[in-house]
Amino acid sequence: MRVVFTKGPGTSYDIAVHRETGAALAPRNGPGGHPYLPHDLVHFLVEAEAGIKLGVYGRLAAGDNGLFWPADPAERAKAARRRKSKREKSSPQAKADMARSEELAGIAVPVWEVRHGHAQVLPAYVTAGEIPPVVDRIVSRFDDYADRWHTLPVGGSLTLTW
Repeated sequence: MRVVFTKGPGTSYDIAVHRETGAALAPRNGPGGHPYLPHDLVHFLVEAEAGIKLGVYGRLAAGDNGLFWPADPAERAKAARRRKSKREKSSPQAKADMARSEELAGIAVPVWEVRHGHAQVLPAYVTAGEIPPVVDRIVSRFDDYADRWHTLPVGGSLTLTW
């Protein structure tokens, strides 16, 4: 699966997913908010480095639509009916993987910001002595992409493979 992050003005961005399994997905806007580490890029890197199989990207690769809608209107209507009927339930493992992705993202971003001088201190919920070892690997992955993202012109893209 290829995931394309396209920079918009300010901290906005679009994200497109091109995958082998499941309906073709329409691109969507990302939540923005960070000039170096877009939220969805953070989750991609966290899940890839931590080996999270049923987070956002593993589920998308397996055919789940996640926060996306199918590009085809007929498929979109089917997906809307499934969501409305709440037949699409997450397994306990999927819920745990999503929670782990959020937890690691919530730790790794502030650690990266402090290490790169974008913040002075870690937030109170991040205790320096309790940072899991995987966070160092995640922060190294952030290092690979943060400056590349920040220096992209509006309309420029990064493509990652899951």
